[in-house]
Amino acid sequence: MADRRTVIMEAAARLIARRGVRGLRIEELAAEAEVSNGLIYYHFKDRAGVLRATLEFINNRAERYTRDHVAAEHLADPRRVLEQTLLLEFQDTAEVRENSTAWGELRASAMFDDLLRADLAEATKAWDQEVADLIADVVPSLAPSAALAAAQRLTTLLEGLSGRWLSGGLTVDRARELILAAITVELTHLAK
Repeated sequence: MADRRTVIMEAAARLIARRGVRGLRIEELAAEAEVSNGLIYYHFKDRAGVLRATLEFINNRAERYTRDHVAAEHLADPRRVLEQTLLLEFQDTAEVRENSTAWGELRASAMFDDLLRADLAEATKAWDQEVADLIADVVPSLAPSAALAAAQRLTTLLEGLSGRWLSGGLTVDRARELILAAITVELTHLAK
């Protein structure tokens, strides 16, 4: 059985994905997680602590399902690792939909919340750097600043495609086609 903190984080991600950050109330979170309000305050101190921990939780969950899938495929080609890492954000599974929706909700709320904004900026910076490192593996002679700029373009596009996919504006297959095309454009440009 998962520990109580994990159960609370899973419930928080579900509630944020379903109702948004503004809809997250400690009482409802406690009911969703089937724990007491006091246990939530014990683990997270306050609502802001829950939000910060949820952001970290969804990032770790995304990293886990990406890393596990790439490892299971025994990918050795750096380009395939880059492609799979980005394509795995478009899995039509409940966990990925929930993660992507919660990330979008947290990003939208960060526009109005200084503390959440700082945490989200750090998470985004780490994600951009992870993708930049993958790009550098594909094009080893690339300057780090060029790899980071390409990563920022790709992750920004990925977030936009994810929003369209989750809201029904694109199919998952079309979103995957578009991100693969963007990777090709970036790598072609960087190889020049």
